[in-house]
Amino acid sequence: MKKVAIASLVFFSLCGSTLPQAEWPQAELSNGVIQTTLYLPDKQQGYYQGTRFDWSGAFKTLTYKGHSFVDQWFETYDPKLHDAINGPVEEFTPLNYAEAKPGETFVKIGVGLLRKADEKPYAFARYYDVADYGNWKVNRQKDRVEFTHELTDQAGYGYVYRKTVRLVQGKPELVLEHSLKNTGKNPIKTSVYDHNFFVMDKQPTGPEIQVQFPFDVKAEGKGFGSVILAQGKQLNYARDLEKKEQVYSAGLQGFTSTSSAYDIRIENLKTGAGVHITSDQPMEKLVYWACATTSCPEPYIRLEAAPGQEIKWKIAYEFYEKTK
Repeated sequence: MKKVAIASLVFFSLCGSTLPQAEWPQAELSNGVIQTTLYLPDKQQGYYQGTRFDWSGAFKTLTYKGHSFVDQWFETYDPKLHDAINGPVEEFTPLNYAEAKPGETFVKIGVGLLRKADEKPYAFARYYDVADYGNWKVNRQKDRVEFTHELTDQAGYGYVYRKTVRLVQGKPELVLEHSLKNTGKNPIKTSVYDHNFFVMDKQPTGPEIQVQFPFDVKAEGKGFGSVILAQGKQLNYARDLEKKEQVYSAGLQGFTSTSSAYDIRIENLKTGAGVHITSDQPMEKLVYWACATTSCPEPYIRLEAAPGQEIKWKIAYEFYEKTK
């Protein structure tokens, strides 16, 4: 208990909780094995109102066998801040941004119809005014939440996006089940990635956190080769990251274009907590980012849907405890 308390103090000194005293719309889920709480989409009272991430992916907590996997990793909270959100959370690349003129609109799936401010390139960290939030429907059950987001714009884009966050009966497993139906006249061509903002037992990012792949991983980028090391099928940290320090790679290499390569494990070697991430889709690319509180492999999936076509994909998270 003393070690856990010390780790908690270290973590919170890094994060600095600044959340206001408020109750956001949320839903508690349990399958008797995993307990988790999700924030629900709401344009006025929602916990997350940014224009970067899919609004149906804001987690508050997730616990399994006394281990916590989701916690506040960021330092400053603002509902419209692009990354003031806990994962696993997804982002779709924008539709029609390059074609739109300043003042016109473009589409962010899972967010809404956004207004282009100027001729600058799209920037995920920027807040864009929302012209149309679309229509959200939420169906809450004991072990799942079903989200539906519908949107149509005058440029010819339209979709029905469905996402179910489900806890598998009797298993330590969380599944994200998606479908996207193109209801517009224009083809949908986008990519979606999962920003795995896991925070395991409040352990700071360092040698006690290990990321594993089924392939020999190669990496270049900020901090790689010094702070973080690609060693065979693993990424290992040489030391703890300092506050505000980051590592980043625009694309890890070594994976094949098959769904079997979408197989990632993040483990806390100190507490034994682990998560195994898989999908039924191949990775388009694999970005990696980490700060002092979270380590985030970011697998991208390519999505294309012709008018009238519906596509589906799934991401699964198996939580476990390693015996020492």
